[in-house]
Amino acid sequence: MKLQQPKAKQPWKEPEPYEILRAVESKDIMYLMEIRDRAFHLLIRRSGGVTPLLHAMRIGKTHRDVAIILVGAFSRYVNHLEDADIGRTQTKVILKALRANLKLAIDYGLQSSQSDLIASFLQTLVMSEGEKWVSAQVSNVSLALRAGTAGHPVQTAQTAVRSFATKELGKARAIATLEDYVANATGDLLMMAAWSAARESVAGEPIPPWYFARDDRVYKTFVERTDTHRVAIHQSVTKRLRWQIRVLRTVLEGRTTTWRSKVDTLMEEFDQGEGV
Repeated sequence: MKLQQPKAKQPWKEPEPYEILRAVESKDIMYLMEIRDRAFHLLIRRSGGVTPLLHAMRIGKTHRDVAIILVGAFSRYVNHLEDADIGRTQTKVILKALRANLKLAIDYGLQSSQSDLIASFLQTLVMSEGEKWVSAQVSNVSLALRAGTAGHPVQTAQTAVRSFATKELGKARAIATLEDYVANATGDLLMMAAWSAARESVAGEPIPPWYFARDDRVYKTFVERTDTHRVAIHQSVTKRLRWQIRVLRTVLEGRTTTWRSKVDTLMEEFDQGEGV
């Protein structure tokens, strides 16, 4: 008697839109995660006027968990983007579609269940079309740092970030996770501005604008750049800027203190203190 050979595993084939919507309806999470890993763009594609996320949310409370899982997949994509991916046309297309999906999730109130949602939305906004905004604000905050306490650099950075975020989020502006984003982004803007000012005297690489408000990427790069050019910074930049760089490195280090607390400390040093 011959033993039956196990059936060969079928090669992966990109699903049709209706198959993805059916997976949403049946809560086939494993299949949705496979699509996430193999063909992420299909999870954000609109077909027949609906995306998988919108379909899940329209079904209602019974499928809220599916919607949250999809939003988690979106945040994961943003956080795992590599530098080499950012400039690609395909990435820009995905980010634009992703932004629309994330805004939709915010409008449906999913941020109460998905703490990364607000940050992910604003990150995709910056990465897809916000580089000019980041560059302009870095320039403004750099001027404020140069002016010392009279320039109120922390307030300048914080106001710029809050204005940007609330403009894009509208009614969602009061939620707590936005405040976390504002604090994180304020710290990043100050570091990018300080390094931009230092680069007028030091031949270092800029901090990429798409690092802005993405975990601790700006901080790590800021520390790396200022370490690499430590001697040149000591010899070439102003006493005030050297002090500001030291304060930024010290205050923003580590994860035991919240971003909001760190920004409050920077406010005391840069905006309200005696300054240098």
